[in-house]
Amino acid sequence: MGELQALLEQHGLTLVFLNVLVEQAGLPVPAYPMLMVAGALGVQGSGPSIGAVLAAVVVACLIADTLWYLAGRRIGQPMLRSICKVSLSQDSCIRQTQSLYVRLGPRSLIFGKLLPGAGALSTAMAGMTATPFAVFLFYDALGAAVWAGAGLAIGAAFSDAIDTIINRFSDYGHAAMVAIGVALALFIAWRWWRRARLVRRTRRIPRMTVEELEARREAGDLPVVLDVRVSSDAGFERIAGALAVDPEAPFAHLDDSHRVRDIVIYCACPNEMSAALLAERLRAAGYPNTWALAGGFDAWKRLRRQDAGATLVVAAGGTQ
Repeated sequence: MGELQALLEQHGLTLVFLNVLVEQAGLPVPAYPMLMVAGALGVQGSGPSIGAVLAAVVVACLIADTLWYLAGRRIGQPMLRSICKVSLSQDSCIRQTQSLYVRLGPRSLIFGKLLPGAGALSTAMAGMTATPFAVFLFYDALGAAVWAGAGLAIGAAFSDAIDTIINRFSDYGHAAMVAIGVALALFIAWRWWRRARLVRRTRRIPRMTVEELEARREAGDLPVVLDVRVSSDAGFERIAGALAVDPEAPFAHLDDSHRVRDIVIYCACPNEMSAALLAERLRAAGYPNTWALAGGFDAWKRLRRQDAGATLVVAAGGTQ
């Protein structure tokens, strides 16, 4: 199986452990090809045993995922945004991860690694929601075993085919790498072009600032506020009075009386994308007084912290 086989035969578990560790830490170094080759070698008896490889992978995943868990617990929502920055659909990346974890809790860790981009996000969500560490470790270990076991099983089941593929790849390696690179570049360019068009389109949706929203609250003229981050309460902090809605579901929370009321929608995504898309739908459906909240939930949180800090300063000044 070429150079990869030789490396695995010589360094075995160490190489698999490091490959999985750096991939789970977030670096774009795919571990599945090596897992499949390790499975093929294990069943052929020319490499580390499948059991030993599985144990090494679970340990590597637990180390990397514990770091994501601690980061999510300490940093919270900004952690999700940081992870989703590498996604071509950052807004749906954040919303879908939150919704998945809200519905299934730590059980989502069992299959999270099998979903593209969901591994680190699910572990960060476990930290954000203060999932007990022992519970997190249990489900994360199960998820790592399922993820690694699938790769090893594929390699073991198709060991002869994998041997042939790697030999052919060695024969045409340069041309194959160029073709894969060009296809990947075209795909990324197409996705970014689509996203740029969407951003330009949603910029036409009017924004309401958090300062204006709070001023209207103080004046007793609070508009209808919709939260599109997750579609259930689940203990998430919200703007007071906000209703949790699914941005892709029918308008169950609205009726004809809302057509003449002001509606403000917020999310926690770049460019207020999810909020702007729902506002666009509502305006097209006959709710013309609809805004996206500029800066979303994070801008509202910053304003609240500033107000709390100013109150403390005034109180401290009054006691002198």
